[in-house]
Amino acid sequence: MPNYRIIVDISDRMLYLLDNDIVVRGFPVGIGKMLTQTPVGTFAIVNKAPNPGGPFGAYWVGLSKPHYGIHGTDDPSSIGKEVSHGCIRMYNPDVIELARIVPIGTSVTIRQ
Repeated sequence: MPNYRIIVDISDRMLYLLDNDIVVRGFPVGIGKMLTQTPVGTFAIVNKAPNPGGPFGAYWVGLSKPHYGIHGTDDPSSIGKEVSHGCIRMYNPDVIELARIVPIGTSVTIRQ
């Protein structure tokens, strides 16, 4: 049985999916702006919702820090940039794939 965890590297603007300590996928992400930076720390996935509406793209993956999550975007040109209000943005096909793989409770470490 896989033992998934996620590492978001803010400086690389990448989200890494690990099984134990082996990186199985890497995804480019958009991150928070200077004034609304992505929080650093270790959180857990607490909910998942397809088609959440608004600017959140195809999927919302909520974190244990309220109001923060990993989500799709209706603006794919924002990936790789400092654009969000602190959330982690992914391309819609990527966030759908991630949401299908990781269960609720998965650890998410966000680091500089």
